[in-house]
Amino acid sequence: MTKTPQEIELMAASGRLLASVFTHLDGMALEGMTTLEIDARVETFIVDVLKARPASKGQYGYGFVLNSSINQVVCHGVPSADDVLKSGDIVNLDITLEKDGFIADSSKTYLIGSVGPQARRLVRTTYEAMWKGIRAVRPGARLGDIGFAIERHARQAGYCVVRDYCGHGIGREMHEEPQVLHFGRAGTGVVLREGMTFTIEPMLNQGVRTVLTEDDGWTVVTSDGKLSAQFEHTVAVTRDGVRVLTLRPDETPGR
Repeated sequence: MTKTPQEIELMAASGRLLASVFTHLDGMALEGMTTLEIDARVETFIVDVLKARPASKGQYGYGFVLNSSINQVVCHGVPSADDVLKSGDIVNLDITLEKDGFIADSSKTYLIGSVGPQARRLVRTTYEAMWKGIRAVRPGARLGDIGFAIERHARQAGYCVVRDYCGHGIGREMHEEPQVLHFGRAGTGVVLREGMTFTIEPMLNQGVRTVLTEDDGWTVVTSDGKLSAQFEHTVAVTRDGVRVLTLRPDETPGR
């Protein structure tokens, strides 16, 4: 589903607001906070300061503003008063925001306190892999080019890409077509066209790529208990390349 230039500008406005949420989080002392407290603070910022809607709350019956996925949690971690962030943790905060009818979706993995070199390397490589996928986006390219670029970078570093979850089209709805796999063969899949908008959100595991869903029906963990990391941006295919709609002020496009 392609968007008009006017619709993409509205999506970009939502994306800038969402980027400001992460800037707000960057200024917090996350160590010692519970994930439920972080969720509450983010909701207050989105609703009261940005005058926007946290799009995840109520979606599919989910009761929170964000996903907080700590260490071996791959995705969909549920905020809890029992989950206190401690030095050495890595935590992915996945947040969505809707303004004027259009949704933006982004996530960032935070390093809490003093994080060991192996965890730091995983997080850095995951961020790089996301950008490898973003750089593959342009009119005439194919979805398989994105997944190929991501998986190649992950494998070169000795990591596995989670295959159970993928990126997705986005706009007025949280999940639209197409599905954006983070693995694949170059030159295969849907042809990218100007005006397409979707997320790129690779999850990389230290160990095996297989995952398990816990009894709460939400929390997804690595099947071997090893670490997982994720980053995500919402992007638009432009006339001559790609525009990252959720780019944060501290980021350089194409890194």
